[in-house]
Amino acid sequence: MAPIKISYMVSFSSQDPRYPAENLLSEDGIQPWLSCPKDHSRQLRVELQLERASPIGCVDVGNYGCAFLQIEVGCSSWSCDQSYLTLVPTVTLMTPADSKLDQNRCGVRMFKEGK
Repeated sequence: MAPIKISYMVSFSSQDPRYPAENLLSEDGIQPWLSCPKDHSRQLRVELQLERASPIGCVDVGNYGCAFLQIEVGCSSWSCDQSYLTLVPTVTLMTPADSKLDQNRCGVRMFKEGK
């Protein structure tokens, strides 16, 4: 199936002015989205809207220093009290040793249906 375009960013939790959340929407070149240096929560959250409702069979995620990732999905037609569904449960993108040694910060992980 062809890639689905992300229409826009609904919300995000934090951003470094040099590496804003809008970089996630960039189609020309790879630029990371990093948290604000003053944000010590150590968590980033973004809500993206796809251009149309679509079945999701595969998600490719580029990583730049993220240790853990979780992907949840929902539908804009759901009621406001409907919780998101977990598409990818929390996974480790960097080992604790890699994080401490500042190694293997960049990579791509592919998540496919059934895995």
